[in-house]
Amino acid sequence: MGFLDGILYVLPAVLLAMTVHEYAHARVAYSLGDPTAKREGRLTLNPLDHVDPIGLIMLVIVRFGWAKPVPINPFNFKGNRDAGIIKVSLAGPLANLTLAFVSLVLVRIIATMSGIIVLSPSAISVMQISVNFLLLLARLNLFFMVFNLIPLPPLDGSKILSSMLSPKARMQYQQVEAYAPLILILLLVTRTLPMILIPIADTIEGILRFIVFGII
Repeated sequence: MGFLDGILYVLPAVLLAMTVHEYAHARVAYSLGDPTAKREGRLTLNPLDHVDPIGLIMLVIVRFGWAKPVPINPFNFKGNRDAGIIKVSLAGPLANLTLAFVSLVLVRIIATMSGIIVLSPSAISVMQISVNFLLLLARLNLFFMVFNLIPLPPLDGSKILSSMLSPKARMQYQQVEAYAPLILILLLVTRTLPMILIPIADTIEGILRFIVFGII
């Protein structure tokens, strides 16, 4: 696959993964009583409202980037504030997991259709392109999920962990925030980040494939 062909596959997949992730954060926050994301125009499935241009370029080219974070105000949450933060933080990764699962289900549906329908060469080509895209979409969403669950600020994993700590431990943990970008860069440059993400994403993908296809 050439560079241009790769971009045509990767860009829509990245936009979809980003959009469902950020939309899920906004939707759950709104359901908990916080209108901040809706007021800022983030309660939408329009990718343009969630994209950070530099983050998108980085994601497409070097497979490491970011979207615009969804603004939330935990003081608006109904019920326990820490529980609300955990729910909102988990919403994005779980949305990516769901989209990965749906993508694999669609692959199985297409595979089943190709086995029972006499296809023209053009139909075969369209189906192959669709399968390739859906497999990429599934894998990319799993990477999004695993990456965002890393417990380093400002990733979702850090908010989940912070909400589970005692006030004293939370203050100590929040001191890491200033060094988090440097830590992430070091993990990326030393290739430690892929060594962490790939085995976890592979394992989850294997489980999903077993559920959908009956094989790993």
